[in-house]
Amino acid sequence: MQRIWVVAVFLFAAAGALATIFGSIHGIVHDPQHRPVPCITVVIKARNSEFTQSMQTNSEGEFHFEVVPVGEYTVSISDETFLAQPQTITVLSGTAPILHLELRLPSEKETVTVSADEGQTETVTPSTLVERLQIQETPGASRSNSLAMITDFVPGAYLTHDQLHIRGGHQVSWLIDGVPIPNTDIASNVGPQIDPQDIDTLEVQRGSYSADYGDRTYGVFNVAPRTGFERNNEAELTISAGNFYQTDDQLNFGGHSNRLAYYASLNGNRTNLGLQTPTSAVVHDAANGFGGFTSLIFNATPKDQLRFVAQSRRDFYQVPFDPADPQNTPGQFLRDANRESDSFAAFSWVRTLNSSLLLTVSPFFHHNSANYQSSAEDFPSSATEDRASNYEGGQATLSWIAKRNNLRVGLYGFAQEDHQTFGLVCHDPSQNQCQGSTLLEIDNPSGGQVAVYAEDQLKATSWLALNAGVRQTHFSGGVVENATSPRFGASLRIPKLNWVFRGFYGHFYQAPPLLTVSGPLLQLATSQNLGFVPLHGERDEEHQFGVTIPLRGWTLDADNFLTRANNFFDHNNFNNSEIFIPITIEGARISGWELTLRSPRLDNRGQMYLTYSNQLALGCGGINGGLTDFSFGGSCGLLDHDQRNTLHVGGQFSFPWHVSASTDISYASGFSNGNQPPMTPGDHLQPHTTFDLSLAKEFGERLSVNLQAINVANRRVLLDNSFTFGGTHFLKPREILVQLRYRFHY
Repeated sequence: MQRIWVVAVFLFAAAGALATIFGSIHGIVHDPQHRPVPCITVVIKARNSEFTQSMQTNSEGEFHFEVVPVGEYTVSISDETFLAQPQTITVLSGTAPILHLELRLPSEKETVTVSADEGQTETVTPSTLVERLQIQETPGASRSNSLAMITDFVPGAYLTHDQLHIRGGHQVSWLIDGVPIPNTDIASNVGPQIDPQDIDTLEVQRGSYSADYGDRTYGVFNVAPRTGFERNNEAELTISAGNFYQTDDQLNFGGHSNRLAYYASLNGNRTNLGLQTPTSAVVHDAANGFGGFTSLIFNATPKDQLRFVAQSRRDFYQVPFDPADPQNTPGQFLRDANRESDSFAAFSWVRTLNSSLLLTVSPFFHHNSANYQSSAEDFPSSATEDRASNYEGGQATLSWIAKRNNLRVGLYGFAQEDHQTFGLVCHDPSQNQCQGSTLLEIDNPSGGQVAVYAEDQLKATSWLALNAGVRQTHFSGGVVENATSPRFGASLRIPKLNWVFRGFYGHFYQAPPLLTVSGPLLQLATSQNLGFVPLHGERDEEHQFGVTIPLRGWTLDADNFLTRANNFFDHNNFNNSEIFIPITIEGARISGWELTLRSPRLDNRGQMYLTYSNQLALGCGGINGGLTDFSFGGSCGLLDHDQRNTLHVGGQFSFPWHVSASTDISYASGFSNGNQPPMTPGDHLQPHTTFDLSLAKEFGERLSVNLQAINVANRRVLLDNSFTFGGTHFLKPREILVQLRYRFHY
C-alpha cells in the first residue's frame, strides 16, 4: 500500500524537475555597437568528446541551449563572414550562464570575443568538477573500488573505516544521469556505487544546495556517465596487474549517430588487499567483484530526448583480522565476509516545451543488499546480518528560464521495502540468556518519502544573483515526520576584478533508515541494559560563505562553513560483533574552512591543483536513536572521524614522446584517538604523508601503458581506532600496478 501511494503521488504530480546533470547556456550575439545580430550559428562542443549542439540566433540576437550536461565546453560561431575564436565555459548543474558574443568585422582581424564573466555568479554552491581524463590519469583512481577521484580533488573528503566521509559526515547523495539513487542505510555498505571508468564528468557539491538537490547535507556526487559521444563505434579494453594479486579489468564500447548514442561496459576485479586492515599485517583481506553498466540517449524529436542508464554489480569482501587479538583463540583463523549487490535503472524523458521551459520526468528503481556472515568461532558471539532494500520512485521537474529568473519546481519520491535478517550465536558463558542457542529475527519494514520543492535564482543585476528555495518532505516508516527546509543564498561579483563572494543559509532533513530491532535481539539488548529507540530523521542547519578569485587563469576558491545537526546519524556495533546498527547522536557541530587552487595549462605541458581542509567535528550528548543505554545529555566530544587538517597537492604533466605523469601528495593530521578529551595532548592519532605517482606512455592512438604506485614510501600508521569492519584500521601498504589500454574500432 505504501508503494502504491508514493508512486501514485509521483505520477499525478509529474510536472517536474530539471534533470540535475544539466545546465543551460543562454546568450546574445551583438556587433561592436552592441546591436543584436540575427541568423548567426552558435556552436557549443564538449572539451572531451564529440558532443555538440548548434542553433541560430533569433531576431533579437539571442540563443538558448536548454539541455547541456555538466562539464567544460567551447563556444564559437560558424559564419562565412566571421572567424571563430573558441572560448571555454564550465557548465554546472542547474545553472544558466548568460554569454555575450561580440562579432568583429574582417577589417578588425575577423575575431569573435566571448564574455562569460556572469557565469561565475551562477551558483552559491562550492563545487568541484572531475573529468574522465583526470580519473584515467590519477594514480589508482580508475579502479572499481577506488574513491581517489573524490578524495584527491575535493577538500574535506577522506576514507576512514572503509567508508567515505566528507565534511565530517557519512550521509551523501549519488545522482546518476541527474537521477538521485536513494540508499538510506549508512552502516553496511563498503562497495562502490559506480565504476569510475564509466564516468564522463563528476560534479561534487559541498553544502549550500538548492532545494532540488535533496537533503544529504555533507556531499552530493552528480555523475554524468559516458554516453558514446566521445567515440564512433569504438571499443576499449583495459587490463591491469599488480602486487597483492590485484587486477581491475574492463571492456567498454560505444558510438553515436545524429539521433542515438550508446555506451556499455563489463568489468571485473580482484585483490588480496581489499578492506583496511586492523594491523600492519595483511591477513584474510581478499576482495572481488564484477558488474555491467549501460547508457542510452535517443533524440526522438527535436523537442524530446529519451535517456536510460542501468547498472548491476556484485562485490565480495573478506573481513581482515588481527591474529594477535587476545579476544581470539591462539591460532584461530576467522573467516568473516561481506557480500554486496547493487542494481539500478533510471529512465528520463526530457521535453523542451519552448525556449524557456523544460520538463523532465525520471522514474527509477534501485536494489541494494549487504549480507554479513561471521566465523562460527567468533567470540563473544557469531553474527549474521542479511539486508536487502528495494526503492521504487521517481523525480519530475519543470524549469523555467526567463531573462532574469531561473525557476525550478518539482517532486521527488520513492517507496522502500526492506528485508532484514539478524542472527546471533553467543559463545560467552556469561551471556546465559542465549548460551547454546541461536537468536534469529526477521523483519520486513517498509516506508516512503515524498518531497516537493521550488527554487528560484534572480539575477538582480549583472553582478548580483539571489537564490531562494524551499523543500517540503514527508517521511513515513518506523516514525512519521514532516520537515520544511528553507534555503537562501546570494553571490556578488566585483566588476573588473571578477571576484565572486557568496553566502548561504539553509535547513536540511535527512530521513532515517527503516531499521528496527525486536524479538530475541531486543531481549538480549535489554539484558545488557540497552534498549532500542526508533530512529528519527537528522535535521541540519548550515551557514556558509566563500569567495572565488580568478587570476591569470588560476582559480582560488575558499569557503567557511558551520553545520549544526540534531539526531546526527552514525553507526555502532552490536554485542562486540561485526553487525553495525545505525544510531543517532543527540547533536553534532561541524565547522571548518576549505581551500582549492587550480592552475591553467602551464606552457601547455601540465596543470596543478591544491585542496586543503581545516575541520572540527564534535558530537554532543548521548545516543538518542537505535540501540542506546539511555544516558542522554552530556558534553561534546570528538567524533571518531574528526581530522583537523587534510591536504592534497598534485598535477598532471605531459612530456615529449607521448609520455605523461600524474602525482598526488597527501597530508593528514590524524583522526581522533578513541575517547581522549578534545583539545588535549594525544587527542588525535599521528599524522602521515603519502605520495602517489603514475607514469603513462602512448604508443600511437590505440595503445597506452600506465605504471601506477600508491603510497610509494609504504607508510604504515594506525589510521583510526574506531571499531568497524575488522576492528581498527591501518593505512594500506604500497601498491604497484601496470595498466594497459587498447582501443579498436568495430
